[in-house]
Amino acid sequence: MAAAAVATVASPSPASRRLLPSSSSSSASAAPSLPRLPRPARRLRGALRLISATAAAAGGEADVLPGPGGEAEAPVPVPGRLEEPLEEPLGGSQLDIGGLAFQGDVGGGFGGGGAGSGGGDGNKALDRGINTAIVLGASTYALTKLLTVDQDYWHGWTIFEILRYMPEHNWSAYEEALKANPVLAKMMISGVVYSLGDWIAQCYEGKPIFDFDRARMFRSGLVGFTLHGSLSHYYYHVCEALFPFKDWWVVPAKVAFDQTIWSAIWNSIYFVVVGFLRFESPTTIYSELKSTFLPMLTAGWKLWPFAHLITYGVIPVEQRLLWVDCVELIWVTILST
Repeated sequence: MAAAAVATVASPSPASRRLLPSSSSSSASAAPSLPRLPRPARRLRGALRLISATAAAAGGEADVLPGPGGEAEAPVPVPGRLEEPLEEPLGGSQLDIGGLAFQGDVGGGFGGGGAGSGGGDGNKALDRGINTAIVLGASTYALTKLLTVDQDYWHGWTIFEILRYMPEHNWSAYEEALKANPVLAKMMISGVVYSLGDWIAQCYEGKPIFDFDRARMFRSGLVGFTLHGSLSHYYYHVCEALFPFKDWWVVPAKVAFDQTIWSAIWNSIYFVVVGFLRFESPTTIYSELKSTFLPMLTAGWKLWPFAHLITYGVIPVEQRLLWVDCVELIWVTILST
């Protein structure tokens, strides 16, 4: 009986086996049940690690509290804090005020952003004002000198009489200036013509009438005043000495000499002097002269031979430069461009 009872207790019946779970199955089911419970926490921990790594890569600092495990534990976000987006800014500047990021062109509405454009507009307006003052001042002075040539004899004159005698008396004043100081008078005429020619060239290139380059116009006028007027005065006298004949072939010979020897000399002088006034190196000046010498010489043949038929066939020696300077308004425009 005792042995049977022991055997009964040691080996339960099949029915009791079905009712009582076996220890092996309970232990097998209990062992994996413990790690399955924190699986959502592991997912959350992995997500937090990914967010922290992304924030560190973006240069931001996450407001976190360390867990019990120190650095090994995952950071726990502080409740009540709105998470900032982790996307990189698409463009523009970023202003951080009190932890809030404002993205865009922040400086556009402040004084620093508008100072550059305002300064450029101010300089442009100043240049335009100076150019306007130069043009209006020079025009007013020239018109005043032309209209008041008979100022000492106006007593009792009518407006009709002033306008009637004004061209004739201005021409007489020009001839008197040529007799008193011919070189200076021709230098002044050439300086004015070369300045006007360069101004016309700049307007022809597309610049507004008062947005011209003053330095460029000054260089051209300086070359006309210092070199063209004086050299042309002596050149026409030398040309008359080289061809003192009165035959019909003298005029074509003077035109041919003018458009070969003198044109080559003067075009070279013009480009070299203007290059030095622009502070260019001799190498650059030589390359520019070399590339433009023949084109400029042949371009002159389209204009000057016809004009010089009048210069050497009709115009007296002392008046030739005035006629040539009138044609120079077209030629200096070609030279300047």
